[in-house]
Amino acid sequence: MVETKSEEKVYQSKDKKTFYGYTLPSNPLVIALIGIFGALTCVLTMVPKIPVPATQGYINIGDAAVMLTSLLFGPVIGSIGGGVGSALADIFLGYPIYAPATLIIKGLEGLVVGLISNPKKTVRRIHYKDVLAVLIGGLIMVFGYFLYEIILFGIAAALTEIVLNGLIQYGIGMGLSLVITYPLRKNLKTSIPQVYDNIFEISEE
Repeated sequence: MVETKSEEKVYQSKDKKTFYGYTLPSNPLVIALIGIFGALTCVLTMVPKIPVPATQGYINIGDAAVMLTSLLFGPVIGSIGGGVGSALADIFLGYPIYAPATLIIKGLEGLVVGLISNPKKTVRRIHYKDVLAVLIGGLIMVFGYFLYEIILFGIAAALTEIVLNGLIQYGIGMGLSLVITYPLRKNLKTSIPQVYDNIFEISEE
């Protein structure tokens, strides 16, 4: 018996292991995208960096990569790539004290941005949900580190970095991710639609 293309697509769709319609790391493409964008997040977190002596931490633009990954590919790739890539940057730069918190905070940031923006429905354009997603995701990052630094260094030191996190990481992360998302969404969908076909079911609004 010969399967038609439509029958094959339905079979593959049912065979996928998904989280809210987003494919879990159970196929080579999803794993590869996690690796690629995890590496991008790691690099943008490491270069450039602004040390903050009061909290023994640093300011960076890695959130732009976390948000971008989630806006393009959703919560699974965004949370794993963003969390692991950011935590590795902490380790490579000599800030291991932050790595466990970073894994959780940046992973949660990527998860929330991906869930709210829901790119499987808006792969061709920027949507108001994208703006809402990065606003909320950025706040998770800012207040997540604020709480962690209160535990480690006290409220005075934590307040020093919350201003920098809010003004630099939050602002730059939102701006860059939104500006870059639209052309990338359009080009990826046009040039290599099979990427999206394999990481989630596309349903245009």
